[in-house]
Amino acid sequence: MPSAACPAGLGQPMQVFDLFFGRAIAGRNDLTENEWQGFLDDTVTVNLPDGYTVMDASGAWMNPITHKTIKEPSNVILVALPDSPDSLEAVNRIRTAYQVRFHQQLVGMTVTPACGSF
Repeated sequence: MPSAACPAGLGQPMQVFDLFFGRAIAGRNDLTENEWQGFLDDTVTVNLPDGYTVMDASGAWMNPITHKTIKEPSNVILVALPDSPDSLEAVNRIRTAYQVRFHQQLVGMTVTPACGSF
């Protein structure tokens, strides 16, 4: 999804990724703060070394199998990255790692084109 050129003074073309991580884990207690911090340290920071923002949230989603709405504690990561295939690859490595490590069906993602500078 290529971005248009940014007007002078508004920075470079970027993609802003919002990633949604549910903390409810089937068959056990919710993800602990230590587990979340470990994931940030060894996976998120490694793939996003220039920085990111983490927010605590409360989420809900409909289980596609049971059709029941599940409410759970969540975390949201917000990151603005250069508009390049490498950026999407880094984000997808994080999403996949979380799904595998914590037995999640998915990690939600939205992507918005933007202009930015840091």
